[in-house]
Amino acid sequence: MTALLITIDTELSSSLHQRGASLEENLRRSIWAEAQGQKVGIGWQMDRLDRHGLKGVFFLDPMPALVHGADFLKPVVGEIVRRGHEVQAHIHTEWLAWVRQSPVEGRQGRNIGDFTLADQIVLLGLAKRLLEEAGAPPITAFRAGNFGANDDTLRALAAIGILWDSSVNPAYLGRDCRISADSRQIGALRMGDVIELPVSGIADRPGGFRPAQVCAMSAAEMRAGMRHAAQQGHDAFVVVTHSFEMLSRDRRRPNGSVKARFEALCREAARIPPLRGAGFRDLSPEMAARPRPDFTRARPSRLRTGLRLAQQAWATWRYERRLMPA
Repeated sequence: MTALLITIDTELSSSLHQRGASLEENLRRSIWAEAQGQKVGIGWQMDRLDRHGLKGVFFLDPMPALVHGADFLKPVVGEIVRRGHEVQAHIHTEWLAWVRQSPVEGRQGRNIGDFTLADQIVLLGLAKRLLEEAGAPPITAFRAGNFGANDDTLRALAAIGILWDSSVNPAYLGRDCRISADSRQIGALRMGDVIELPVSGIADRPGGFRPAQVCAMSAAEMRAGMRHAAQQGHDAFVVVTHSFEMLSRDRRRPNGSVKARFEALCREAARIPPLRGAGFRDLSPEMAARPRPDFTRARPSRLRTGLRLAQQAWATWRYERRLMPA
């Protein structure tokens, strides 16, 4: 069986906050993703997952609690847990710019990897505690905002008792992601006292990598990646999306193209018997003890790539252009 982890980075927008949006507006536009009378955020996503018997992993960022207070976390955590999905830890350290009482003596950084090991232990321990106090079961996995982790992040996770990390996205290695990982790594790998489970993907060109992110892959590319992983017997296939990803970039209208991709992902996953929806709590650490150098990613297809480029051009025109007022 191949575990399918559909991971949703769930977060308030620091950009909206900087532009003066209230907490309520930020929640509405970023987590519940409401626009033009439709809600296409985490509630809509859980509806689709439930319909096909799949589990979602919601990497929830608690850092805005340092600005707005922790109460806003409880209904978000409560809804995810009530519906049988998984809450894990996420962190966007940009929020430290607006904190009155800093847990790290006023030090700031865009990414968790910008901080010292000691500061990372403090910040990650705080994130874990905030989520658990809001009602989440014990946190066992983490993903860095912007994939912006480094090797000290893994050491900090080990120090606070988090076993799994999913901050490695080969498309970000050498940029925001500074973990000493091999971009060719497929599947779980023990790195010190933490198990790294990278974001999955396909080869979209010889030597290239296209991450399994709903807004980055066409439905055909996602289907090819999942089928290839199942056929080869990969331990896991990790998909990424965001709580607000079903909206246009300005978060003012639903994006029908990305919605259709998410629905196709769920529908196709249910049709591939070797795939099983899973969370990190369903995984065995023994996955990391079974290195498989013969694993590969789905091979490039000019047809699939060309169709994606055409679809993206149409979706950009349809959903991302600024609509003129009537």
